[in-house]
Amino acid sequence: MKSGFVNIFGKPNAGKSTLLNALMGEKLAIVSSKVQTTRHRIKAILTEKDYQIIFSDTPGIIEPRYKLHEKMMQSVKSALEDADVALLLMDVNDNWEENDQLFSGLKLRVPGVLVLNKIDKAPPTKIEEAIAYFTNKPYAKKIVAISAIAGVNYTDFLKPIVALLPEGAPFYDTDEISDLPTKFFVSELIREKIYELAQDEIPYHTAVLIREFKEKQTLVKIIADIIVHRETQKMILIGEKGSMVKKIGTAARKDIEAFLEQKVFLELFIKVKPKWRDNDLYLKEYGYGT
Repeated sequence: MKSGFVNIFGKPNAGKSTLLNALMGEKLAIVSSKVQTTRHRIKAILTEKDYQIIFSDTPGIIEPRYKLHEKMMQSVKSALEDADVALLLMDVNDNWEENDQLFSGLKLRVPGVLVLNKIDKAPPTKIEEAIAYFTNKPYAKKIVAISAIAGVNYTDFLKPIVALLPEGAPFYDTDEISDLPTKFFVSELIREKIYELAQDEIPYHTAVLIREFKEKQTLVKIIADIIVHRETQKMILIGEKGSMVKKIGTAARKDIEAFLEQKVFLELFIKVKPKWRDNDLYLKEYGYGT
């Protein structure tokens, strides 16, 4: 039996969350065309007869501009510390030198698998040139090319990863797929809809706090606060006669019902907490580290 932590690293929007969902065959990490969607380290547990892999989706690596960013980069740091294998994910169409500098800067102490993503948007010659460029880089023990959004050949992709895992007993029960509570995934699904429906910088100024999660006989009752910085942002998210918050709530409820496989009553409130991204107490309350 082999078991270990396989943690995914890369720049924002490289496709880390899409890859995690593809490998798990289930939506555990929210995705968006906007950068910096992932704020937490999300563990996903894949158990087969001969191995258990604990994948971690991590926030895109950035230079922190405020305390929320610092908490996000602490998630990356903890994932670097406990990794048995590092998946170094990059968009093959992105700047190769920048990614080389980023991956070199991680100073990996474990084997790394370089994953060239989004090959569906690149000609074969470019993929070959990228493989040649990254071959013999000290952090890239193996190189694979994929399109996470088009689907991953599960067996071929996992074979070199399993080969690098240490032998050992499973860390989790075989029926577990994550160590995170249900409320976390519910809050993320709400946040995803804000990324989809709100414009400009508003998604980056919002957090979601689940205030009530009650399982009743016929449905699950959920009350959540959407936190923003300013009163103007609150008014935009409420929309004319409540149109925007209703749209967010309807879209989120559908996804939450699919995730929980139960009917859901969802009520959303917009609350203003000035400069919450730089406030340790607020960050802790909203689930961003200690």
